[in-house]
Amino acid sequence: MLRLAFTRSATAARAATCVRTTVSPRLAQQLRHESTKSPEERKAALESRNELQRDWAAPVITYEELKPKTLQPSPDKYLIDVREPDEVLQGSIPSAVNLPLSVLPNALHLSPAEFKEKFGFEKPRSNQEVIFYCRSGKRSSTAADVAKRNGFTNILNYKGSWLEWTEREGKKSSA
Repeated sequence: MLRLAFTRSATAARAATCVRTTVSPRLAQQLRHESTKSPEERKAALESRNELQRDWAAPVITYEELKPKTLQPSPDKYLIDVREPDEVLQGSIPSAVNLPLSVLPNALHLSPAEFKEKFGFEKPRSNQEVIFYCRSGKRSSTAADVAKRNGFTNILNYKGSWLEWTEREGKKSSA
């Protein structure tokens, strides 16, 4: 009995000293590349990477701010509906284009020509004003985050989204 307990504890001790940390090939390549940088350069690179990966909330645009943009659309500004095509059949905000959240990450990596062929409108430039909306504001927040992580800098989120738009437009038309 004593011998069995000793064998188990010796095996556990050997296992504890032989623990190896596995590093993904991508991380290993980054670490090798960054090992030649000065400490200040490594810190700046880490901060830059952390900035891109940090949870982020896009500035919110209100109904009152959005309404004039729909009355006078501009080719320099995009209002993007991230609902799925079957939801868009219920209606959409004037001047909006549909780019479902389910395809957004891949769409942002397409060339401008491929993008236009697939979606029927010009691919937004990374510095162009882009406003996202969905049904209730959840998916538009996610879309704004996806766009930011893909280098877009002028992003707005219409959190009221389709539900607020229909409520406000309905009340306005009946008044």
